[in-house]
Amino acid sequence: MKFTQHIDTGNPHPSKLLPMLFFLFLFIPAFATSNPEVDSIKNSLSPAALHQKTPDTATINTLNKLAANYFKSNPDSAFYYGQKGIELSRKIKYRAGIANGLLETGHVNYFKGKSAQAKQNFDEAIALFKSLNDNKGLSKCYISYGRMYNLLAEYKLALNYLDMARLICLRDNDEATLTDCYKNIGITYFSKGQLSNALDFYYKGLFIALKNSYTTTSAEIYNDIGVVLQGMEVYPNALENYKKAAQVFETTNNKQAMGTINENIGEVLLAQGKYDEAITYLLKSINIAKKQDDKDGLSSVYTDLGLCYANKNQMKLAIAYLDTSLQIATKFKIVYNQAYALNGYATVYNLMKDYKNAYKYAIHGEIYAIKLGNISVRSNAALQLNKAMAGLGKFKDANRLLNEYIDLKNQVNDNESIQKLTSYNYELGFAEKKRQLTQQQHERDLIYQQKIKSQRLINAIFLIIILAMIVTVGIYYRQKRKQQKINALLEDRNHEILQQKTNIDDQAEKLNDLNVLKDRLISILAHDLRAPLSTLRGLFDLLQDDSISHHELLEMIPNVLKKLEYTSDFLDTLLFWINSQMENFDASVKNFSIKELVSFEIDSYLEQAALKGIKLVDSIPNDLSALADPNSIRIVIRNLITNALKFSREHDTIEITAWQDNDQQITIKVKDTGVGMSADQREKLFKGKVNSKVGTKNESGTGMGMLFCKDLVERCHGKIWVTSEPGVGTEFMFTVPVMAAANAVAV
Repeated sequence: MKFTQHIDTGNPHPSKLLPMLFFLFLFIPAFATSNPEVDSIKNSLSPAALHQKTPDTATINTLNKLAANYFKSNPDSAFYYGQKGIELSRKIKYRAGIANGLLETGHVNYFKGKSAQAKQNFDEAIALFKSLNDNKGLSKCYISYGRMYNLLAEYKLALNYLDMARLICLRDNDEATLTDCYKNIGITYFSKGQLSNALDFYYKGLFIALKNSYTTTSAEIYNDIGVVLQGMEVYPNALENYKKAAQVFETTNNKQAMGTINENIGEVLLAQGKYDEAITYLLKSINIAKKQDDKDGLSSVYTDLGLCYANKNQMKLAIAYLDTSLQIATKFKIVYNQAYALNGYATVYNLMKDYKNAYKYAIHGEIYAIKLGNISVRSNAALQLNKAMAGLGKFKDANRLLNEYIDLKNQVNDNESIQKLTSYNYELGFAEKKRQLTQQQHERDLIYQQKIKSQRLINAIFLIIILAMIVTVGIYYRQKRKQQKINALLEDRNHEILQQKTNIDDQAEKLNDLNVLKDRLISILAHDLRAPLSTLRGLFDLLQDDSISHHELLEMIPNVLKKLEYTSDFLDTLLFWINSQMENFDASVKNFSIKELVSFEIDSYLEQAALKGIKLVDSIPNDLSALADPNSIRIVIRNLITNALKFSREHDTIEITAWQDNDQQITIKVKDTGVGMSADQREKLFKGKVNSKVGTKNESGTGMGMLFCKDLVERCHGKIWVTSEPGVGTEFMFTVPVMAAANAVAV
């Protein structure tokens, strides 16, 4: 997967076209590509420019501007014009021209894998920009340095340079460059495997880009967010972001961006098993990369094609592509692509059941993945090592690597990243709604101005009518009637406008609620169904390969069943909660006995409590009945008991009690003497932002159960709260309405 590069053409320098530029266009036609801005310069060519013998700053500024414009469509042309700008600038000692030319040539050098030459270009440019107090040029140099070091997997250096650029942009209020800076910081954090930090900076940049209508930059960031979603295996959302970006870039001459997006779409289709469709997109990408001599793009796409053909069982062709990819990545020290290609080799040899070679390449891939720090690459290396170990009969190591793979995949899809995606998408929706409201206000202002003009016209008509009254009563009456009709029409139109505003606001609120619900469901399902399914997939792979004995299978089954049991319970809770959001909730309210409901749930967990050595006590009085949805209260009780069991130790006690506070409500309490929780955990508990901790016996959780409980209790017109102290225990309490005594019905 690849990120888009931001192409900043800088502020245009006003100048006339000079003879050197005319010479370039006459004698270097091979560099010309269709570009509106370049075409405009060609069309402005004047014969008088031919008589100028020495270069001036206007000519040099135009050359550097051309270099910046050509980078996105033809890097060779960009390098040529940048070099020409430097050459002419040195003749007249024009420091600004030298610095800008060095910035553009350095950009092309690192893009083509020539990092040593790029470093020389950037260092000289930085010294010149500092001497000129040109902060904009300085920040662009720092950003280019950051991009280069990220490509070389030297993340600390990359972040240092990008942070220096960020501080300059904030101080100078340069939002255009700041947006590009935020995007590249996000890319670096993604490369490090820190998805949460990457999302923070992506969305910072996106909000600024949308606010200022930076259309191209917005498209680049949509692509980069798509890369995060692709890594989390949320493929439909990733494709949605890629297509948003493609719609913008298809209207521009940015071939690099289209090559990147074609590669990313191809990788998603590869992951979905649509190999022929993937190859179509990857071939489009590789044609662009070849034309632009993009070493990074060539290397990564060759690996993608190798994996596609391997899955189509064309192994000879697959290995040929992987050989080419690894040669390019090694020559130009592109660490990510080296790791990607080595893992690709391991994948191919595992498919061929040549486990010895698969192990050799997977080990090397893991070394590069660890150096790279990217969790997605590390998880792939662990998976290929697991398959190779299993194929070689080293089942203990295979099982360890399977667990390592699952842990790494869980890190990629951590709750914090999912919650941030949900939160940021909600903020984007809110920002879009705000923009629409601003547009509507603007339209209302225009209508109001039109009304003022109309009113002035009406006043003029009134004056004419008053003057006309002296002449004839008949003219006055006719004009008066006309005025009344106009007023009535304006009142009707005003009423229609107000009614339309009300309808638009209602629809926007409904759409927003549906979007929030969708995002919450996606974030939950994307995270909590993956781990057990990955475990089952790994187990079935081992069974399919006949690489596991019956005895080892029996040893692994309890752990798998435990995860499936947890997933089943969670799905029951989730499905009930979803139904509660969509169905007529009030229709299910009835009278029921709290004692019978709680006793039933306690009986279901007595065996589980006994296995952990925990005492489960039912202290509910027999005469308490409530008026609510019994299934909702059952789900709440079940979640509170399982939560207490999860965080209780041997010899701890869990007690469920209840009492009637007054004529309106009953309080139910679930108290345990377990490990308790901190104030920070309590604060986040009912907000769905808590990172679920493992239980005393390494039980897993989602961190969303208490959010369900809060929602269900509040739908039953009650409230829920918690008190806890670390090492002492926890008390969950919630209220339900009291039933009418004459209508008591036991469940």
